[in-house]
This record gives sequence, C-alpha cells and structure tokens, in this order.
Amino acid sequence: MAFSADELRVLRRALAVALHPAPLQVEDVRDALRLAESVDEAVREAGRLRAFLLDDLARYREALPGSLSGYLELLQDALAAGYDPAADDLAALRALRRNPAAAALLARCQILAERSVRARLARVSQATATPAAAAPRARLLALPGGRAAADEPKPRPPVPTERPVPKPSEVFPPRRRPVPPPPPEERVAG
Repeated sequence: MAFSADELRVLRRALAVALHPAPLQVEDVRDALRLAESVDEAVREAGRLRAFLLDDLARYREALPGSLSGYLELLQDALAAGYDPAADDLAALRALRRNPAAAALLARCQILAERSVRARLARVSQATATPAAAAPRARLLALPGGRAAADEPKPRPPVPTERPVPKPSEVFPPRRRPVPPPPPEERVAG
C-alpha cells in the first residue's frame, strides 16, 4: 500500500497527536477520517484482489498440465502476496516436478507449508497452554469405554417374549402356481 504526500502528512499529524495528546482541529479530524476510509477501501480492494487471484489459481490448477506456465506464474505471484500453499498446490507441483521450474517451486512451497504448519501448531499450543495453567483439567469419565463404563453394571440381555418371531415362510406362504387350462381336445362343448 502506498500513501500520497497528503495522506502521509495526515498520518504524521495523527501519529503526533497519538503520542502527544492535544486538541484536534475540525479539519484534522476530517482528514483523518478520509484517510481511514481510504485505508479501509484499500484493504477491501486487496481482499477482493486476493480472492480473485486464489480463484484464478484454482482454475489454472484444475486445467493442469495444459496451463503449466500460467499456473506457475500465478502461484509465484500468490506466494509473493503471502499465500500459504495448500495441499492441492503441493500435489499438483509433485505431479509436475519433471519440469525444472515446477521442481524449484515445489521445494519453495514445501518450506513455506512446513513453516505455516509449525506456526499454526505453535499458536494452538499457546492457546491451549494458557487456560490449562489457569484451571486444572477435569477427568472425562463420561466417555464410552472409559473408567466409568467399567464400573457400571452390564446391561441384561433382553427377556425372550412368549410368542416366537415368525419365519418369513410363515408370514408369506409360497405362491401356488396357476393350474394350466385343459387342452382344447378335452374341452366339453356345453
């Protein structure tokens, strides 16, 4: 994101006021609000551009191997914009690793994917470590097959009913074959 000279002037004044609180003039407030709106619009536009780039990348990936050069170029642009390669990208690059450019990009993507996974695991472990230190974890005894299940009495087998369950042949008797009509010679004229 690049700021114009006027936007930098507004930003510098806003930072100076944040560091050394002083009463603001109405014009400074308007300028700061306009700058905030411009930054918000730039962020929204960046989000739209990122979504378009990722959709385009997926279309090129689906059209592989015919779209190899376009896919590699789009993937490099996406990586430069901070995209973490997905499993589909890694699988596509593995299938294309005979191409030297794809092989080099595969090595780069594997490193980035590993870093991304490690960062996510570190965030998860930090998030789970904080609540655990605050309160001790309770044992889960209500899970099926756990210690509580061993202490419970075994369920009794169902009591047989007085009337047995009928067999299918009893419920649906076999069909009787129709009797063929007598031959025409044996028919009696009436």
